Amino acid sequence: MSLKKSIGLIALILVIDQIVKIYIKTNFSLGEYINVFGLHWFEIRFVENPGMAWGSKLSDFLPISEPFAKIFLTSFRLIAIGFIGLWLYKSIQNNAPKLLILAITLIFAGAFGNNIDSLIYGFLFDSGTTFSTQYNDWIGYGGVSQLNYEGYSGFMQGCVVDMLRFPFTSWTWPTWMPVLGGKHFTFFDPVFNIADMAISTGVGILLVFNKKVFPQD
Repeated sequence: MSLKKSIGLIALILVIDQIVKIYIKTNFSLGEYINVFGLHWFEIRFVENPGMAWGSKLSDFLPISEPFAKIFLTSFRLIAIGFIGLWLYKSIQNNAPKLLILAITLIFAGAFGNNIDSLIYGFLFDSGTTFSTQYNDWIGYGGVSQLNYEGYSGFMQGCVVDMLRFPFTSWTWPTWMPVLGGKHFTFFDPVFNIADMAISTGVGILLVFNKKVFPQD
């Protein structure tokens, strides 16, 4: 894959990812969802991630304020994106396997897409029902956010918008089971976005086709 094609794919993923996120952000209230085509296992559900994976926050693990934690995390992601971009450029220059270049391209696009949310969403949208890094809690009037530049947080403190959920099946564990007994379980429960899909696909390619993307002499 050439550098031009790689950049084109990155741009395409970023545009689609941001269009979907902005639409969900400005048309759904937090937690609102619809079943696509009436299918119980395919939901469009508006969720915001104020921190790391699975909704956790850096301030949950370190004795630092949430605004500083958010800025630190966003800065770390920017550095990581820089290294991924350099890896992509070097791989193209060295005529690496096309599958490797595709995987890195997808990972770069996904990481970049989610970091756009963290960088600028905090001052692009009003509070709506959104997580405030200033108050370290969910705030808002219970309505739908507007793209009006009022801001619910500052630069580098925005929340990542997620919307795709596939709860294929669910059940309640038998009460006789230790620890899990009586608890409800849903497979697959996480809510994610298009950028996450790009990252997961890229990582999946690296794992599944490891021998092809990293050929041994």
